[in-house]
Amino acid sequence: MKKLIVFVVTLFFTISCVPKLEKPPDLDLDVPQNWISTESTAEGKMFRWWTRFNDPRLNQLVEVVLRENYDLKAVATRLDAAEALARIAGADLYPQVSAGLNGSRQKRNFVGFPFGGNSEEVQSFTSNLFGISLNVSWEIDLWGRIRAAKSAAVSDFQATEADLYGYQLSFIGQTVKAWFAAIEVMEQLRLSEATVKNYKTTNEQVHRRYRLGLRPSLDVRLSESNVASAEATLLLWQNQLQQIKKQLDTLLGRYPAGQFELSEKLPAVEEGVPAGLPADIVRKRPDLVAAEKRLAASYARVIESQRALYPRISLTGSAGTSTDEFKNLLNGDYSVWNLVGNLLQPIFQGGRLRAGVDLARAREMESLALYAASVLNAYSEIEIALAAEEFLAKRESALRTATEQSLAARDLADDRYARGLTDLIEVLEAQRRAFLSQSQLIGVQRARLDNRVDLYLALGGDFLNAAQNQITAKKGEALQ
Repeated sequence: MKKLIVFVVTLFFTISCVPKLEKPPDLDLDVPQNWISTESTAEGKMFRWWTRFNDPRLNQLVEVVLRENYDLKAVATRLDAAEALARIAGADLYPQVSAGLNGSRQKRNFVGFPFGGNSEEVQSFTSNLFGISLNVSWEIDLWGRIRAAKSAAVSDFQATEADLYGYQLSFIGQTVKAWFAAIEVMEQLRLSEATVKNYKTTNEQVHRRYRLGLRPSLDVRLSESNVASAEATLLLWQNQLQQIKKQLDTLLGRYPAGQFELSEKLPAVEEGVPAGLPADIVRKRPDLVAAEKRLAASYARVIESQRALYPRISLTGSAGTSTDEFKNLLNGDYSVWNLVGNLLQPIFQGGRLRAGVDLARAREMESLALYAASVLNAYSEIEIALAAEEFLAKRESALRTATEQSLAARDLADDRYARGLTDLIEVLEAQRRAFLSQSQLIGVQRARLDNRVDLYLALGGDFLNAAQNQITAKKGEALQ
């Protein structure tokens, strides 16, 4: 008996120490060694990338979103569920132990022989039976089927963990973009207010010259139309500002009142872009990490389905006492025990097990294709963002020149109109061009910021060390 116990314990620890199953993805992709769209050599650290915009209010907003957003809280519960499933999947690797206590009292009736007496007389016998037992059952995972199932569940947990990081990254991006959008609208609103004021000044000049009989009524109507159009644009920006503020409130997990202060102006885009080899994004991007872990899970399930074709070996045993007196339950003289070995070999199940292998292999190939598609999509997003960096920088430079020239042209047209050297059409056109170039300049500044955010997202900006983030990759390691 002692030799049997030693054998079982040794076998248990030997099987438990077998490393997890994992297969690295092998993609047939021709990946360049450097990014095509830029030759930047900026170091490009990703840690808390949103702080690189140097906006303390934005930094506070991001912290609140990560802590209070209800969508993120919901996703975090999925991680807890995935962790529980991983622990459940690994539980069968260990012996299942239970304890039992039972008691019964039984009365039996006997008529006639062998108790004698009148055959119609009923004899009765009352008996008690008490028992206490410790029960152990264990399926010996000789072929690795249970370990493969655990490995798949752990990989699913790690994929869910990466999904959570991906959601956090996405919500940070939404928050930063919404913040920049609100500031842009506020700047557009200030520009519209200044434009309305400028148009009204021109309108007063037109009315004065009309009353003096120096200009026709057409000038008055054109000027009035210009003021009304500018006021309509002003109202449009006011409405958009309130809408964006309410969207930000929703991201922050609070009632959409839209009552908070914005920064005065859009931050400048820092020079240079994060650089690195294309292969680096496989390690950084949460969606690629999740896809790789799901690929590992699908590979483990192929192993699990194949091992299901092999015999299952299990041991069942129990030990305890059985007595008709409750006081003797702990008396070793009444001890009982049993040990049973079981070998079960599937023979015919209508092809279900082999079809399970085919199903697992098909899903493995699907996971591999999805992983490859995710990698290509990541490369595409980065190359697009890098290409847009240069384009938008040149566009901003051109619009700065256009704004300077259009403002000078507007001032010149106003002066010439005041001296009667030109007509109102030229003044209105100069004012329109000045407003349009200024508005476009604000828009391209915001577009550059949005593109920089897209680049950080495409590179898988590292935000895992945020103070409020309580989930770490160590959870996955603890489940191994």
